[in-house]
Amino acid sequence: MASNSKIMAEHIFPSATLVDFNERQKMMKQKPMIIWLTGLSGSGKTTIAQKLEVQLLSEGFKVFLLDGDSLRDGLNKDLGFTVEDRKENIRRAGEICKLFFNAGMTVITSFISPLEEDRRKVRSLFPPGSFVEVYVNTPLEVCEARDVKGLYSKARAGIINNFTGISSPYEVPHKAEVVIDTTFFSIDECVYKLRNQLDLKIDN
Repeated sequence: MASNSKIMAEHIFPSATLVDFNERQKMMKQKPMIIWLTGLSGSGKTTIAQKLEVQLLSEGFKVFLLDGDSLRDGLNKDLGFTVEDRKENIRRAGEICKLFFNAGMTVITSFISPLEEDRRKVRSLFPPGSFVEVYVNTPLEVCEARDVKGLYSKARAGIINNFTGISSPYEVPHKAEVVIDTTFFSIDECVYKLRNQLDLKIDN
């Protein structure tokens, strides 16, 4: 006998908006985009994302910042840090991004998102050219030396399990559209480089 959840799934019919995607872009006066920052804890992802959001908003674009810690503090509070939970965390993040994208907005995300498969699945939700993967390529030793949240010391002490870079792997992106490193460049320089590679304007 089919499970109740499977039966219910067969009766779900997502509603289509009366405003098509192209018309929505014209109304919003921008190309919606997903700017997906990935990298180790302490690499500078969140700071870059925050400053990029301010920059794009100051230029008149409709932008929203989706941060990993903020998501885990609310919608994903039920998830832990096992491989399965981390995959679900990224899956949900991708679906949230899709909702914002379909609304015509640009989303800047800041997630460690350590697994290539998970990042690839999120990318597949969006049209070619609208998903920009940004690898914040700050080495582990630099991130650990910063240890701005005190997480690495706890991971080394065994207080935190499944910590990326210490007891859990990080799979380096090999096809990221943008690669930046806060070791040699300031946050402002990284934001400047990233901004110059984004084309959010639509043709009049």
